[in-house]
Amino acid sequence: MSDGAQFTHAHMVRFERHLPGPPAQAWGFLSDPGRLPGWYGEGRIEPRVGGAVSLMGGHIRGVVTQWQPPGRLAYTWNVYNPGDATSPYPESYVILTLAATVEGTLLTLEHLPVLESFVKLNAMGWHTFVDMVDAAVRGEPVHSRDHYMARNARQYGVDLSNPRG
Repeated sequence: MSDGAQFTHAHMVRFERHLPGPPAQAWGFLSDPGRLPGWYGEGRIEPRVGGAVSLMGGHIRGVVTQWQPPGRLAYTWNVYNPGDATSPYPESYVILTLAATVEGTLLTLEHLPVLESFVKLNAMGWHTFVDMVDAAVRGEPVHSRDHYMARNARQYGVDLSNPRG
C-alpha cells in the first residue's frame, strides 16, 4: 500500500453527430422524454440542476447536474433492476452537448465511466439513441428502438439474444 496516487483508466463511450438546424431544434429531443418516447419510454427529466431523471419506467434514474439550454445537458445515470431500491451498478454520467456549426449542430454524447463488460452494449444503445434523435430532428419517421438496435448490434458485435454474453 502506498500513500501516492493510483492511476487507472475508465471506459467512456463518445459519439459526435452532425444534425441539421440550430441547437434549439435538437434540444427538445434531448431534454423532453415526451418528444422521443421510443427511446425514453415512460419518463421525465426535470428542467433544472438538481432535477430528477427517471427514464424507461424507472429503469434509469439520476439527477440533472447541468441544465444549460440549448447547449448542454448532463445527468447521473443509474441502472435499476425491477424491484431494486438501490442500483447494483456504479453511478455514471451522461453529458449531451449541442454546438452550432456552419452545417447546423454538432451533437456530442459522452457516457462515463462504463464498466468494461458493458462497453459494446453501451455503445450499441447510445448509437441507437443518436440514430433516433437524428431521425427526429430531420423530421423523418422514428422507427422503434429494436429497429435501430438490430443494425447497431451487428456493428458492435452484440448478440441481442444474450446482450451481456
